[in-house]
Amino acid sequence: MRDGPPFTLYCFAHAGAGVSGYKHWRTSTGPGVTTVPVLLPGRGARRRETRVTSRDGLLAALLGPLADQVADGRPYGLYGHSLGGVVAHTLARALIDRGLPAPALLAVGASPPPHDAALRHDDVTDDRLLRFAAGLGAAPGDTLAAPGSLWYRSVLPVLRDDLLLAAALRAAALADAAHGPLPIPVLAVGGQDDPVVGASALDGWAHWTTGRFVRRTVPGDHFFVRGPHAPRLIGRACRVVRRTRRVPGLISGGQL
Repeated sequence: MRDGPPFTLYCFAHAGAGVSGYKHWRTSTGPGVTTVPVLLPGRGARRRETRVTSRDGLLAALLGPLADQVADGRPYGLYGHSLGGVVAHTLARALIDRGLPAPALLAVGASPPPHDAALRHDDVTDDRLLRFAAGLGAAPGDTLAAPGSLWYRSVLPVLRDDLLLAAALRAAALADAAHGPLPIPVLAVGGQDDPVVGASALDGWAHWTTGRFVRRTVPGDHFFVRGPHAPRLIGRACRVVRRTRRVPGLISGGQL
């Protein structure tokens, strides 16, 4: 990729998270790929901002700055993990609808497609949500996650709002189906030990693109984003689409 600008990969985290899980991606994605984690309001450095729970709120918070960055036509992609998958899909759709350069790649990890859902927000008690998070390895031990604990008071509300956001984005995508699937390649990545999002769920993303669809599996559970395998795989996919977008028709033969 020495004959062109670097490929920028914008990354979106799972529910309840900031962007710390992407820290090692800056070097692990390999040469020619610049990783840019995107922080949602209400966490980390944006913790004083109101969390978003709707499509309009998400677009108001993220679309403008992202549109400014991609308007120059340099190659870029979007990666979203779990909740971040539907966030990335929503932004890809909005950018294309605005007439801006489309992402060269939409990559999703441990994320069901919009017509599917691993957990519904409307019938989840605090206890069930805690058990669900603990089963994924996202919640600490019983003492730290007990009612009144710092984790319970600080993280559980974010998880709940993120479930609302996920439901809103899925509903909006289904309501907007008249626009048709995205005209870009989609890479869906799953963890081989993920207890929630399996291969059949990931295959559902094939219905949301008219471009090439590829599914890959990496070692790890639902949070394989923290390990070394996903950034290597997705960095390689970025280099493939960066190279093949300069040669019309070659994408069908690229090895994502």
